Amino acid sequence: MAGKGSAIAENRRARFDFHIEETFEAGISLVGTEVKALRLGKANIAESYAAVEGEEIFLINANFPIYEPAAQFNHLPTRPRKLLLKRREIDKLMGAVQRKGRTIVPLKLYFNDRGYVKLLLGVGVGKRQADKRETQKKRDWNKQKARLMKERG
Repeated sequence: MAGKGSAIAENRRARFDFHIEETFEAGISLVGTEVKALRLGKANIAESYAAVEGEEIFLINANFPIYEPAAQFNHLPTRPRKLLLKRREIDKLMGAVQRKGRTIVPLKLYFNDRGYVKLLLGVGVGKRQADKRETQKKRDWNKQKARLMKERG
C-alpha cells in the first residue's frame, strides 16, 4: 500500500527502531500554508508519532516549517494534525495500540498521484538492542557483499 507519488519526508529510523507489522495510508487535515511548505519539499517526521485522542488519531510533533511568503497568515510548525482514516481503520489502530507494546509510527509523507498529501503509518513493536545490532550486521554484510560483487565483476 506504499505511495507511488513523490516522497516529501521519510522516517528512516522507524524501520530500524521498530518491527513494522502492518501499514495504513492516511490523509492529513492541513491548512493552505502547510501544503505550500510541503510542495517545497520541506518537512520532518523523524521525531513524530501518532496518538489516539478520543475517537480520532493525531500526528504529533511533525515539523512542517513555516511558508515564508505567507507572512502573518502562517501555521504553527509543530501543531497536532488530525489524520484522516476510515472508522474501521481507526478502530483497528486503536485496538493495536491497546495491545502490549504497539506504537503507531509515521513512516513516509508523500503526495499521491492525485496530488493529495498522504502519510504512511506503520503499527510496530519496539526492537530490543540485540535486534538493532542484528539489523545493523545484516545491513553491513549486504553492503560488503555488494562491494565484493562490484569488484569481481
